[in-house]
Amino acid sequence: MDRKAFHAKIVELGPEFSMEMVEATNAMLAPLVPAPDERTVTRDIAYGPHARHRLDLFRAPGSEPAPCILFVHDGGFVMGDKGAPGAPFYNNLGAWAQTNGFAAVTINYRLAPEVRWPAGREDTIAALLHLVDRAAEYRIDPARIVLMGHSAGATHVADVVAAPAAAAGRFAGAVMSSGFYDLASVVRDPFKPQYYGAEIDDWSAMSPLPGLVASEVPCLFAVCEYDMRECQDQARTLAEAWFSAKGRLPVLYVQRGHNHISGARQIGSGLDSFGPVLQEFLTRQV
Repeated sequence: MDRKAFHAKIVELGPEFSMEMVEATNAMLAPLVPAPDERTVTRDIAYGPHARHRLDLFRAPGSEPAPCILFVHDGGFVMGDKGAPGAPFYNNLGAWAQTNGFAAVTINYRLAPEVRWPAGREDTIAALLHLVDRAAEYRIDPARIVLMGHSAGATHVADVVAAPAAAAGRFAGAVMSSGFYDLASVVRDPFKPQYYGAEIDDWSAMSPLPGLVASEVPCLFAVCEYDMRECQDQARTLAEAWFSAKGRLPVLYVQRGHNHISGARQIGSGLDSFGPVLQEFLTRQV
């Protein structure tokens, strides 16, 4: 599929989140994304005691310690996966990172309703500290780790930036794609209340936005042209708060011709428009 046909289908599917949109987008991208060389991948490394405290390590080429991307998957806080062997997503991110000289780590984390906020933040920090502690073994430069997340994963990353605790000073930057930052204005869909609490009327106290704006961690934000209206509203709210606090806009990239599903799953494909932006940001930080 060429770029023109892909973007035409994305426009046809529209921005509204539906299973048709998810399945059609996945079906278009799955044959186009790269697969990693499994000889350079170590699967299901435990970074904590829970069954979902598992990560996949995509080792960088060469023998020197390399910069690393730690990726936190999407799934509405209640589902999702880092990707099994042979799965297109998010092995594509690991393959892309290796091609560009980086190591990559994709993680699973605990899901609602078994756990609630701030479990995603806690698990992301635990995975990061695991990488720092084992950096020499994994050939990762502990001073050059960048966090990255999409959708719910972006919100977990935003929570770490906003309140890093033991992660403070342990990561070089953060990339957040189609995330939820202002919990006072998010849509109360069937999923978020399972993580933030249906019985709580005001989620503002759990919002990462104030800490995110106050942080000096280098950040790259992204949203898609055909993203859900909620994500576009969240990007606008973020930009307004950022400008009000800092007197400048955040680094915010709009992925033209993409939707909520294709935003991160396109990386490494022949249609990839985000990979070059991501590479430029990573190179600048690491």
